[in-house]
Parts: sequence; structure tokens; C-alpha cells
Amino acid sequence: MDLDLKLVSKEINEIMWRESVTLSTAESCTAGRIASVITAVPGSSNYYKGGLICYADEVKENLLKVDAQVIAEQTPVCEEVVKQMVVGSNELFGTDYAVAISGYAGPGGPDGGKAGVIVGTIWIAVGNKDHMETRMIEEDNGRDKNLASATSAAMHMLLDYLKDIYA
Repeated sequence: MDLDLKLVSKEINEIMWRESVTLSTAESCTAGRIASVITAVPGSSNYYKGGLICYADEVKENLLKVDAQVIAEQTPVCEEVVKQMVVGSNELFGTDYAVAISGYAGPGGPDGGKAGVIVGTIWIAVGNKDHMETRMIEEDNGRDKNLASATSAAMHMLLDYLKDIYA
């Protein structure tokens, strides 16, 4: 983990501790990378309740209650899916906030860009059912760089989100 992510994670840790709020993650394409960055900071067990690696659509549907019709119509890589993942993660883990991510990291992708979704498209959501922010990344720099960039973007989004609420 690079220094920037350590500093961001430490700042998130301090806010979560100070405000006595909890966090969970729901990760598809990053497969636990966000959880790993969060838990690299000592004391994260006081606010981080857990995460779900939900690579398969049926896991998103069965455990996070993502609407199967939304996945069928819009693909699992869309804004509505990550929003539902945030809500589902908060409900599953009983947390105040969640980070959710779903994307096509590469090198392969959905049926040649089905529904306009191409390799390098990654959606991120942070928050809860009452207040949520989303972001789409569209850049294909190879799988490893795509995942590193998405993890960094998610962590920075979470920090900015928390600062907006608790600053």
C-alpha cells in the first residue's frame, strides 16, 4: 500500500473513532482491496464491521438484496447496482456507512461492451440509504492499475464524504 492510501485510511480511522460510527464494504471487482486498506490501520476493528466480496451476481442478489432485474437490464456495473450494494451492506452488517464497488477491471469484459459498459468501467458508491455519493471511473490502464486506481478513488471518496458530514 502506498503512503497516500495509508494517510487516507488513518484519517478515515480518526473520523470514524471520533464520531463513533461504523463501516462495512461490499466489493466486487476489487475483491477485498478496500477492506485491506481500511484494516491496515490499527484500531479499525473499533468501527469496521466487515465486508463482503460479491463477485457473482447471485451473491449481490441473495446477500445484498440487489434487484436481479436491475442487473439483467443495466449489467452489474452501473450506478443503481452499487447504490443497492451500499444499502444491502449497511443492512447485512448493521453499519452506519458502506463503500460499494463493481466494475470490469479487465482484461476481458462483458459481451463486447453490452449496454455501453466497457473494460475499465468501475462504479463506486459510499454512504447509506439517506445520503449517498457515487462515481464512475472509465479508464483502462490494465487490470492491476485499474484496480489500484479504483481502490484509491473509493478511499478518497469515503474520506471526502465523511469530512463533508463531520467537518
